[in-house]
Amino acid sequence: MQTDVRPASMPRINTPALAEAFIEEQLTAIRAQVGDGKVLLALSGGVDSSVVAALLIRAIGQQLVCVHVNHGLLRKGEPEQVIRVFGEELGANLIYVDAIDRFLDKLAGVADPEEKRKIIGAEFIDVFAEEAAKLEGIRFLAQGTIYPDILESVAGIKAHHNVGGLPERLGFELVEPVKLLYKDEVRVVGKALGLPDSMVYRQPFPGPGLGVRCTGAITRDRLEALRAADAIVREEIETLPELPWQYFCVVPDFKTTGIRDGKRTFDWPCIVRAINTVDVVEVTPVHLPYDLIDRLAARIPAEVPGISRVLVDFTPKPPATVEWE
Repeated sequence: MQTDVRPASMPRINTPALAEAFIEEQLTAIRAQVGDGKVLLALSGGVDSSVVAALLIRAIGQQLVCVHVNHGLLRKGEPEQVIRVFGEELGANLIYVDAIDRFLDKLAGVADPEEKRKIIGAEFIDVFAEEAAKLEGIRFLAQGTIYPDILESVAGIKAHHNVGGLPERLGFELVEPVKLLYKDEVRVVGKALGLPDSMVYRQPFPGPGLGVRCTGAITRDRLEALRAADAIVREEIETLPELPWQYFCVVPDFKTTGIRDGKRTFDWPCIVRAINTVDVVEVTPVHLPYDLIDRLAARIPAEVPGISRVLVDFTPKPPATVEWE
């Protein structure tokens, strides 16, 4: 599919049979597009890029080169998990790139969320260009773009690095096999491809990572506080018998007064957000149990230096987007 507009006649992929039909269609399309060329894939470990990886491995095998870029904006333990699952368990042709200082130095002092997203997207493109220069035969860049990414970019709601377009100087041609699918459809396809549930049902994570949850100009100390608080939020919410579709926290770039060890503090708040949705076009907030909120309010300020209080975001989409930036 070379269009960015989903055909009105396209059925919603909600059964194994429809998923298998889509997979066969994409295998044919990928082989026709790629031929004997090599493909670079931005492998974040999220469901979208994982499904794209599985499709490409089935279609072209070792012609696929997976690149995992650690831009310093990943969740706690995430780079290690990607290396273990994809490099060791799935045997993918995986290149790990430590680009933490490179990304954070570029983002220093940048407060505008759209500029942050574009800087992150541009750096990704530069990283892939450098990795491609080390390899022979790279002509394609695969991405886990899905349809809500395209809709939000076209509507001007937010820029997505997946749909920003590659500079012609790179000579890369995009391979985007799931770009006309909604998130629920991507999961059905992932199941049909045989991916483990831990991967298929992994909660979504934005391309710019924690960069859009550390609002305003990112500082390394606030980013580390966010990473630590996010780990606590995930640990506590994952004790629930039924998980929300997505759950995370935001640490904004303003401070509030607090008390620690009997002394006045001036630290950041932590804002918890949990939502349910089918297609990400509309979302409803999840009202977490009060005892869970109490645990978060007790643990996060006690365990995370720099955070003084915990708030909960109950706003649906619309009027709010899923992410704060």
